[in-house]
Amino acid sequence: MNSQKPDLQAAMQGDAQAFERLISPHHHSLLAHCYRFTGSYFDAEDILQEVFLRAWRKLHTFAGRSSFRTWLYSIATHACLDFLRKEERRALPSEFYPPANPDAPFAEASPDAAWLEPLPDTVISREHLSPEARYARRESVRLALMIALQTLSPQQRAVWLLREVLGFSASEAAAILETTVSSINSALYRARAALKGRVTLEASSTPVEESDFLLRYQQAWENADVDALVGLLKTEAQFVMPPSPSWYAGRAAIQRMLEKWLFAGEAAGRWRLFPTQA
Repeated sequence: MNSQKPDLQAAMQGDAQAFERLISPHHHSLLAHCYRFTGSYFDAEDILQEVFLRAWRKLHTFAGRSSFRTWLYSIATHACLDFLRKEERRALPSEFYPPANPDAPFAEASPDAAWLEPLPDTVISREHLSPEARYARRESVRLALMIALQTLSPQQRAVWLLREVLGFSASEAAAILETTVSSINSALYRARAALKGRVTLEASSTPVEESDFLLRYQQAWENADVDALVGLLKTEAQFVMPPSPSWYAGRAAIQRMLEKWLFAGEAAGRWRLFPTQA
């Protein structure tokens, strides 16, 4: 806080550049926080702009009783909750539609559907983190985790994120959400129960193992090698393609869809994949 004091004082007097220096170190972590709430990178970007606008307007109210980081996260959390009160939760097609027939053409995109969106890997890679911390951060924005979080109520989601991802204490979370510690503990208990068996923040594989798997997956796609690609999938794998509502359940259906449509004909070299994560 002492190192921030000159910029804080200057920003409170209307120095926009000082304010930019204050918020800049928190930009990507706050963007990830907003994304965990919304499941949309574009919505998260819009909310983050609102967060910084609110912070600029309310800067005179910052009294230093908490860290500047905690104060920013409080503003961001309330901005996300405000957003969720007006928007439907995001999901994947498998929550609303039955599995598609792999012999039928892909269904047309629904213009009104709000599907979950992956967070670009570049958001995480821009942060100045150690390799271990960067990997842990990626785990906290995995698409599988985002699917599960969408099943929680906004308040439960806020409590779970503040406590389990950001590491705030129960009392800090209570202050941020303007409630009691007992309410925080109760909401966290319900959130953990709802997510039990569905999510974990522990890495399921090492970065080296993921890199090897990703390379084989990329080669199978680019070579249009159906057997190699399907061989990398679990038996219960699902293949989704937002914005189309079509999705396929199980390796047999995925294999048929690939043979019938995506890899039909002379498909080798048709697809070009670039490594990223979500």
